[in-house]
Amino acid sequence: TEIQPGTLLNSWKVVWVVLADDAIEFYKKKTDNSPKGMIPLKDAKLTSPCQDFTKRTLVFKVSTAKNQDHFFQASHLEEREVWVKDIKRALTCLQGGKKFARKSTRRSIRLPENVNLSELYVLMKDQDSGVKELKVEKDKRLFNHCFTGNNVIDWLISEGKARNRAEGLMLATGLLNEGFLLPAGDVSKDGAEKGAECVFLDQIEALYYFADSGFFCEGYSSDEDVIMKEEFRGAIVKQGCLLKQGHRRKNWKVRKFILRDDPAYIHYYDATKGEDDPLGSIHLRGSVVTAVEYVPDSKRQEVDGNLFEIITSDEVHYYLQAATADERKDWIKAIQSVAKMGK
Repeated sequence: TEIQPGTLLNSWKVVWVVLADDAIEFYKKKTDNSPKGMIPLKDAKLTSPCQDFTKRTLVFKVSTAKNQDHFFQASHLEEREVWVKDIKRALTCLQGGKKFARKSTRRSIRLPENVNLSELYVLMKDQDSGVKELKVEKDKRLFNHCFTGNNVIDWLISEGKARNRAEGLMLATGLLNEGFLLPAGDVSKDGAEKGAECVFLDQIEALYYFADSGFFCEGYSSDEDVIMKEEFRGAIVKQGCLLKQGHRRKNWKVRKFILRDDPAYIHYYDATKGEDDPLGSIHLRGSVVTAVEYVPDSKRQEVDGNLFEIITSDEVHYYLQAATADERKDWIKAIQSVAKMGK
């Protein structure tokens, strides 16, 4: 999943992106049958890192032959590297008159047709019985939400999905080629990228992560990127100005709010200043958000209408006011979704 800015008002939207052999397709949701749009790659140019947005990191740009610029923001550095690598390969293939494809296919790794990699991935991600995500320190870097190659093979054998380590390697390589698993760190990246085939490594030194997990790496920076605090890693789902009641003086002030998912946070800022230092953050995992008709400790003439309340999992209450009824409805829906799905 990537974020792409809209053509109007420069608003950013979360979209599901698919790299085809000659185009980038993007969908409103992963389950949609038809794409929302398509970016042709013939004679296109790729810019990474893209520094057109001073307040955003992890952005790359695809410029079409007709000089139309399309911007994408990855959720973390490793994800951007994977996208940039594959788009570069697709562009090279098109220039040479070849068709782009992932490095390996089901046929080349002799994966049986009856193996359902999507179902296997769901089982691997099960919090109780799946592959356990770890926090691993390696080469002065801290890898979060990852696991080792040999752990994957051990799990496949223990769950009866593979009879031996050779069969386990075949399945794991299939998951890697289909993009369900991604390499983290130099050892696994070398296996995935340097040879003619994309190879999964049955090694304790090889680190991998689930494609839609909360993976991130701390301890280094690349290009313009500075690895952000965990709570800032999530994709921006919604942003805008709301009135917020202060906790001490109970007075109301306009604040800019930015809602992020995975992990689920909403940060608020002084609307007259930049977005470098938030005034506060609200962890939304397990929180409840509802529309309210009035606010305790607030005079009726001070604020009225379009009010809603966030109650966090540790029972801290936040009172907010939107400009319109529709805006209140949109904020409540977005926050409820992030609180339910985010970490």
